[in-house]
Amino acid sequence: MQAKANTHSPCPVVILLCIFLLLTVTGCRKHGNIAGPPRGGDPEVAVVVVQPERVVLTTELPGRTSALLVAEVRPQVSGIIQKRLFEEGGDVKAGEVLYQIDPALYEATYAGAKAAMARVEANLLSLRYKAVRYKDLVAIKAVSQQEYDDTVAALQQAEAELEVNKAAVDTARINLTYTSITAPISGRIGKSSVTIGALVTANQGAPLSVIQQLDPVYVDATQSSANLLRLKRNIASGNLKRDGADQAKVRLILEDGTPYPLEGTLKFFDVTVDPGTGTFILRMIFPNPDHILLTGMYVRAIIEEGVNEQAILVPQQGVTRDPKGNAITLVVDDSDKVEQRVLTIERAIGDKWLVNKGLKPGDRVILEGLQRARPGSPVKVVPFGTKTGKTSPANANIPAKVTK
Repeated sequence: MQAKANTHSPCPVVILLCIFLLLTVTGCRKHGNIAGPPRGGDPEVAVVVVQPERVVLTTELPGRTSALLVAEVRPQVSGIIQKRLFEEGGDVKAGEVLYQIDPALYEATYAGAKAAMARVEANLLSLRYKAVRYKDLVAIKAVSQQEYDDTVAALQQAEAELEVNKAAVDTARINLTYTSITAPISGRIGKSSVTIGALVTANQGAPLSVIQQLDPVYVDATQSSANLLRLKRNIASGNLKRDGADQAKVRLILEDGTPYPLEGTLKFFDVTVDPGTGTFILRMIFPNPDHILLTGMYVRAIIEEGVNEQAILVPQQGVTRDPKGNAITLVVDDSDKVEQRVLTIERAIGDKWLVNKGLKPGDRVILEGLQRARPGSPVKVVPFGTKTGKTSPANANIPAKVTK
């Protein structure tokens, strides 16, 4: 049994050979004679060099269109509608007759008022002659002073009655004119709420129709008061420049996403801020010769705020957020080491962020390889767009390192 166990024990020569081979391989690796696992080098990152740009800053606001002028057509006298003299949905001119009310009653009233005035005028003429004669007779005591005084009083009363009758004639004439209901403004008229034969009353609550002037039109949009304060602060500091030719330009995006072909102008800022929403109204005016814009239509207004001549823009893919919500980015310094920057971002412009603080011209911002870059560690820098062997046209001439 002992001899059988010895036949399976390892040979001392074999054990020594294995130890020798292990030591040999280890020594070769130390001298580089045998290749081991590849050692990792500095991580490669793609950067873009920040340069100041001229940027026109705009604000997009939701809004609604409204007519420049709106007039509700109402009767000013009562009567039966005899005629309707317009086409619903058509254009009308100011002063154009829209409805005709039966004028018979008002014609009779007008004629009666004129007759009453003529009667007073005839009586007044007699009293004037009588007053003149009595004035001479009372001087020679041919008539009493009382008779003369009564005649003068009757004359004055007749003159007052004449003025009353003149007013009655004017009223009757105006009411007769009101039987022809005319358009108060020029514009496009809507549907009629009454038909021929309908009874209408003076100053009734329901309008007969509505006229809207749609060329030009208003666009009312809301903006927060905080944005207005920021805009004024940037202009005061010189970050934004505004000139008379550019500050009032406004463009529209229609409900279907298409741009409106004509530019508008900013009319005014409302002087009151809504305490519930913290917003105020901006009113713009747009030409509308083809009546594309209709009352109540939802639009988006793009208002030009001003021009930033030295704007710092950074692609959004190069900006992340820390646990506190601060915007951060990684840049490569002069020694090709990673540095973390905290940014103050104003707004998004396309696919970039407008940066107020944290970056300066010439900084190299890391856009690709963020997962491998650690603050303080060295990196290998390549221009953005060359990691796949192709250089994007926008960054083809960007150097890998900028000397400051």
